[in-house]
Amino acid sequence: MRYWLIKSEPSEYSLADLAADGTELWDGVRNYQARNFLQQMEKGDRLFFYHSNTKPPGIVGLARVTQANLVDPSQFNPESKYFDPKATPEKPRWYTVEVGYQETFAEIITLNQLKASFTPEEFAVVRRGNRLSVMPVPETVAERLLAMVS
Repeated sequence: MRYWLIKSEPSEYSLADLAADGTELWDGVRNYQARNFLQQMEKGDRLFFYHSNTKPPGIVGLARVTQANLVDPSQFNPESKYFDPKATPEKPRWYTVEVGYQETFAEIITLNQLKASFTPEEFAVVRRGNRLSVMPVPETVAERLLAMVS
């Protein structure tokens, strides 16, 4: 089992939305590095759910990968804002996972708390200018994060 961080703007899709839905396809990722991280995920991996573009931003809870290495169907839908005209069912360009709700933390771990607790080398989310929406979380960092909420 590995750990990852996934970001979402709560106005687009929040952890509360995932709690209500139970599971959701994590579609619409259109960054190749983030896509490659999605392709490395395996069923059962744990996901730190980060709310971005809100005050304050931070980690609000946990989810789990329920299905891995899925073709993102939004790339084929001309009505979708994530449509990719270069993608075909025979040669898809974008992959994703299905995520399942696990837990909402009693208190958010704010970005300021993360910056005070981790160096940019330890945890990419605190690296200046990092806008990546999917990233790995080293096990040592994950253990420290979980200790912060227990």
